[in-house]
Amino acid sequence: MTRISGQVRIVGAGLLGTSLGLALRKHGVDVVVSDTSRASQALAIDYGAGREAAEGDNPTLIVVCVPPDITPAVVVAELAAFPNAVVTDVASVKQPVLDEILASGSNANNYIGSHPMAGRERGGAIAGRADLFIGRPWVIVPHPGNSFDAINLITDLALEVGAAPVNMEAVEHDHAVAAVSHVPQLISSLLAARLISTSAQEISLAGQGLRDTTRIAASDPNLWVQILGANASQIAPVLKDFAGDLAGVIAALENLSQPGSLTTVSRAIEAGNRGVSRIPGKHGGGHTNYSIVVAMIDDKPGELARLLTEIGQIGINLEDLKLEHSPGAQIGLVELSVLPNAEEKLVADLTSRGWRLA
Repeated sequence: MTRISGQVRIVGAGLLGTSLGLALRKHGVDVVVSDTSRASQALAIDYGAGREAAEGDNPTLIVVCVPPDITPAVVVAELAAFPNAVVTDVASVKQPVLDEILASGSNANNYIGSHPMAGRERGGAIAGRADLFIGRPWVIVPHPGNSFDAINLITDLALEVGAAPVNMEAVEHDHAVAAVSHVPQLISSLLAARLISTSAQEISLAGQGLRDTTRIAASDPNLWVQILGANASQIAPVLKDFAGDLAGVIAALENLSQPGSLTTVSRAIEAGNRGVSRIPGKHGGGHTNYSIVVAMIDDKPGELARLLTEIGQIGINLEDLKLEHSPGAQIGLVELSVLPNAEEKLVADLTSRGWRLA
C-alpha cells in the first residue's frame, strides 16, 4: 500500500524529477510532470515518470526539481498556485533557498526544504532511474511554522522511494554537503583537469584508482557552478584546510632530506585511512574491510552475467563489485568484494568451476 495519498506534482523533468516520478509511479501514485522545456517534459512522460497537467489537478504534494538559482522563485510560484499543497524542493543547498523564500513574503508554512543525497554524473530525463533513491539519505530541513503533518508527508515521500529520511537544520545541512559532496566534486574536477596536458600514452596506463577519483568530474559544469556559488561560504573553509594539508605534503616531497618529511607524507596517508574508515558501509556504521577476489572474464557478451549467476549459485553475497578492462587485452577484471569469512569458499568454488582468478 502506498504511503502517499493524493496527487504529486513534480516541477522539473531532469535526472531527479524523472527518477522521482518513475519511483512513485511504481507504487501507483498519480504523478504530474511539469517542465518549461516541452522536450524534457515529453521525454520524462514517455519514460513513464507521470502525466501532463490537466485542468482540475489538485496536488497534495509538490516537489520542485529545478536548478538551485531558480528554486526559490519556482517554490514561491507553486505555493501561490496551490496554497493547500505541501511544497518541497531537492536543491543541494538549503539555507540560501529558505532565506529567499522567507524574504519573498510568501506563506512558507507549507514549504519544507529537502535534499535526496542521490545523483549520477549524467543528467537529464534520459538518465532517470526508478531505483536512484534506494538506500540513500534524504535530508529533510523543517523550519518554524511547519506542521507535523507536513513534515510527515515529506518523510513518507522519502520512505516511499526507498530512501532513509534524516532531519537536519539548513545550516547544518549546507556545512555537511560542503564536506561530503561539494569539495569532492571540485577536487575530482581539478584532478581530472591535469589529464588535459597528459599524453595519450601516459593516460593509457590509467588504472581503477584514477577512474575512481575522477568519475564525478564528468558532471554538468552549469549545474555545479550554481551549487558551488550558493554554498561558497561553507565550501571555502574546507578547501582552505585541504590546501594547507596539500601544501604540507608538497613541502615534504620537495625536501625529503629534511628530518620528518617522510613522516609528514606517511601521516597524510594514515589520516586518509582513518577518514575512509568513517564512511558508512553497506551494513551501516564504519567502512568494512572486505576481502577482494579478482576474476578474469573474456570481453564478450554474457560473461559477466554468467559469473554473477554462478556466484549466486555458490550462495555468497557480494558486498560490492567493480569492473575494469585490462589495457591492450580482451579481458575484463571483475573485482568482487566479500566478507572475509566468505573469501576462501568463493576462491575455491570459482576455481573449481573454471574461472581464472588474478
